[in-house]
Amino acid sequence: MKKDAWDALKPWERYRLRVEAVGRTWTDPLFCLESAASVLGAPVFGEPRWIHLLNPGGASWREGDVVVHGTGDERLTSMVGGMTVASLHDTMLDLCRVLPPAFALAVADHVARRSRSSDSGPLSERGRAQKNRRGVRQLDWIDQHLDPAAESVGESCSRAVIHWLGYEAPLTQVTFTYEDVVDRVDFYFEHRRIIGESDGYGKYDATDAEASKQHFIAEKKREDRLRRYEGGFSRWDWKDTLAWRPLDRALRAAGLSPIRPADARGLASLATNPRSFPRSRDKA
Repeated sequence: MKKDAWDALKPWERYRLRVEAVGRTWTDPLFCLESAASVLGAPVFGEPRWIHLLNPGGASWREGDVVVHGTGDERLTSMVGGMTVASLHDTMLDLCRVLPPAFALAVADHVARRSRSSDSGPLSERGRAQKNRRGVRQLDWIDQHLDPAAESVGESCSRAVIHWLGYEAPLTQVTFTYEDVVDRVDFYFEHRRIIGESDGYGKYDATDAEASKQHFIAEKKREDRLRRYEGGFSRWDWKDTLAWRPLDRALRAAGLSPIRPADARGLASLATNPRSFPRSRDKA
């Protein structure tokens, strides 16, 4: 692939191609962590530096941009597109140990929403049953905040930031029926009757001017309708969430106030996150 074409790809697209290249050139690789997530369609944030492989019962080592992780813990595996990967639930558990907490929560929400099985058990219990002790306190935190109703990575990360900023926990995916129209919103701060929406106006086809225009008109009508009956309305996007101060200002402008002190450590963890929106099967 020519450099211009490579540079034009989104970060997660470049990463997936790198994973596929290892799948073609290595002998029986077993992908894990972000590499498995890329194959499984789970969230991948930016373009990770490393390709991750598992070496069950063996040693850890590195060659180029490939990191091989020795492990004493068993993993279930799946075959996807001719590549062997750690199972979706095992990939979630591994990532939730090591990712910054807001991103880990987004991965857990995504998998919980996709999964048709309820017998995997709490992350904290599964984590403590393994030899790997890394990140077990973070698994406790994720179990406390997990919400399968979240429909996007932006919503999941927003919930984490709202919590760290000290606001009341909003209800998620609340439905209103006004003027014979049914509207569903991302967040509802029930005590103040304030609606919150992450990711701005959502996705639209930027190449279709008329579709774009109609999309914005419909969203404006929807927002005006909800404002007529509820106490306030606030919007923010992905960059606002990661920068957190713009999200804080948006919530305050809508009429909300924190109910407890901010969690400086949680907010500081956002500084380690890439600024590009993640790739996943979620809506954006």
